Amino acid sequence: MATVRLEISPTAAHVRTARLVAVAVARRSGLEEPVLDEIRLAVGEACSRAVGLHQQHHNTDPVVLDLQDAPQFTVVVTDTADTGLQPGDLGLTGDAQAPDPVEIAQQETAVNGADLSEEVIVAGVGLALIAGLVDDLEVGTGFGGRGTSVKMTWPL
Repeated sequence: MATVRLEISPTAAHVRTARLVAVAVARRSGLEEPVLDEIRLAVGEACSRAVGLHQQHHNTDPVVLDLQDAPQFTVVVTDTADTGLQPGDLGLTGDAQAPDPVEIAQQETAVNGADLSEEVIVAGVGLALIAGLVDDLEVGTGFGGRGTSVKMTWPL
């Protein structure tokens, strides 16, 4: 079982690096090209969301990616942005059903007390897209109870 940990600064330029590393580890694990495309897209969405939250909350902590290739291919993207969301707030724990992106956006907005903006809707669309690309998706609390952890798995 190989484990790779990658910490990226919360800048959009480093999302591409995260995607490249995730695909390299997945390819080494023997996953086929169509699955690699799903991984590339899902990791890009999860990292973009995390980077966006860090920037929105003026958080300079790194975004952390943990990748494991056994018993299934797993990528966990963790941010430490203090959004005020709880793990169950997004309704995405333990299944890969594609949620309604507008509903997610409204939940994030209600917690943060902001207006329903295009930026918030885009974040909800990202989670809905991820849910449609992965075999299993879990959204939980990040390190030390801060932020969000997005765990994505694909069978080997």
